Amino acid sequence: MIEQANQQIEKDVRDILKQVGDDPERAGVLETPQRVAKMYGEVLAYQGETIFKDYKLFETEETDDDQMVMMQDIPFYSMCEHHMLPFFGQVSVAYLPANGQIIGLSKIPRLVDFVSKRLSVQENLTRDIGQILNQILKPYGVAVQVTARHMCVEMRGIKKANSQTHTTFYSGNFKTDRQLRSEFLQLLK
Repeated sequence: MIEQANQQIEKDVRDILKQVGDDPERAGVLETPQRVAKMYGEVLAYQGETIFKDYKLFETEETDDDQMVMMQDIPFYSMCEHHMLPFFGQVSVAYLPANGQIIGLSKIPRLVDFVSKRLSVQENLTRDIGQILNQILKPYGVAVQVTARHMCVEMRGIKKANSQTHTTFYSGNFKTDRQLRSEFLQLLK
């Protein structure tokens, strides 16, 4: 199935090269169709997958609901579903453990990869990270902030280089407690 998809992508890239006025047999682009097919397999590795399974929960002492676990500046790369151009940046995630459950810290960047290695928009990526953490952990609250640059804004259309888009997701206590939300945002500075 993957081999068949790669062959189709390679054919389509050769057709695109022809349509934009290039010669797909030219030395500089001769292997481009294979490279593009391989690249899509990598940057869209989780396209079509809906269930994040690559995590482990650990038991910990039960605490009250004010102990924040936070990981910030997790780099990500994704592809805009509107233009199939990259957008990339950093994700910061915090949660308030409940029921004596914490997630392995390395699993948070894995979750970011799972959500970002597919066609998406930043708003959905932000929400999906938060909702999946809510499903897995059932915490007292989750906060997610994503800051990204979008090539569909920078290299085409309006062409505004270095502009950044910020999106947030809050649930539970982060949504209802303004002071807690402020603490999360202060830690990001």
